[in-house]
Amino acid sequence: MKFEDMKINCHSSICLDGNIYIDPFNVQDSLNDAKVVFITHPHFDHLDVPSIRKVSNDKTIFVCTKDSAEKLSTFENEKIIVKPNEKGKANGVEFSTFPAYNFGHHHFKEYGWVGYIIKINGVSYTICGDTDRTPELESVKTDVLFVPIGGTYTMDAKEAGKLVNIIKPSLAIPTHYNYISGTCGREGEREFKAVVDKKIPIKILVK
Repeated sequence: MKFEDMKINCHSSICLDGNIYIDPFNVQDSLNDAKVVFITHPHFDHLDVPSIRKVSNDKTIFVCTKDSAEKLSTFENEKIIVKPNEKGKANGVEFSTFPAYNFGHHHFKEYGWVGYIIKINGVSYTICGDTDRTPELESVKTDVLFVPIGGTYTMDAKEAGKLVNIIKPSLAIPTHYNYISGTCGREGEREFKAVVDKKIPIKILVK
């Protein structure tokens, strides 16, 4: 299986195939090359207006929740408003959504925040968003799984490892750590690797 170019700027700031951005945050360079910008929810480390300005141009389509769209009101770009359990296409990029939430704290299910499954050249890339190990997430089928391991605001490294073993992706990539206060550092990578089935490849992209 051939995976497209994948990068993590930091934390959960992901870029696929060179110009598909998910939750751009703390972006340093003004590339303005985004085909699509996906936003999982409106928290500052996932919806960072200065970073979005650095990656987007007037043809960029934003895919985001309604409350995220309100924070992007200064942008005249086309916006596709999403809720959990929907399918769509933006600038030729196919995607579907699922609910992203915690059990009783920080990210509540009723907020309607999302994770994304993005398809590129027949390969599915799942970005979980800020979430615990939920029943909806356990049912996801994907080739590449970007999974948060930081704890506090998401599942921790051990729970993330258990999730990977349930989903069984072709590749697992840990996210949402080593930057924001309250999340784990590099020790999370070690805990994650210790739980994940040795048959499942892991790729470290967080700087």
